[in-house]
Amino acid sequence: MTLLPPNATELERAIEGAIERLSDVPVPIRRLWNPATAEGTIELAYLAWALSIDSWSSGWPLMVRRERVRQAIDIQRHKGTSTSVRDVVESFGGGVALREWWQLDPPGEPHTFELTMTLTGGDGEFASAAFVDTVIAEVARTKPVRSHFTFTQGLTAKAAIGLVVVARPTIYARLPLTAPAAA
Repeated sequence: MTLLPPNATELERAIEGAIERLSDVPVPIRRLWNPATAEGTIELAYLAWALSIDSWSSGWPLMVRRERVRQAIDIQRHKGTSTSVRDVVESFGGGVALREWWQLDPPGEPHTFELTMTLTGGDGEFASAAFVDTVIAEVARTKPVRSHFTFTQGLTAKAAIGLVVVARPTIYARLPLTAPAAA
């Protein structure tokens, strides 16, 4: 069935045929709009664009890109609050301790806050300086416009307690002791 008028040109009929074949291509909308199931760099990048993520890098670890897309709506919804700053740092896989000026003892300069952030790169190694700069730039985009912050980078270390046993072989021998003979 065609919607073209009887006097349609050959080109118009060819375009209609091409569009008709395109409608047979399956489009998995649920998979494409889910950051956990979107495949590859291109699908996540388009999803980030559609959700208006301020900055994007295909060099970020896949886990960070998925988390940035997953938290995009919450970050945009709370932009300009301390909650959005926490969400941004957490979306990059970091932990944050944020203290605003009125929470300090004595109170600090109005409209300032202290940000202590711990970040790790992909697979638990230390984050590179460029990655930390990216996170700080995102915090600067998300924080309240009138606020200024001081940044301190924390370090997260993991250790394990184990039992170490050392064996030292020794030989015991009984030595007979006799008094020296009197000369």
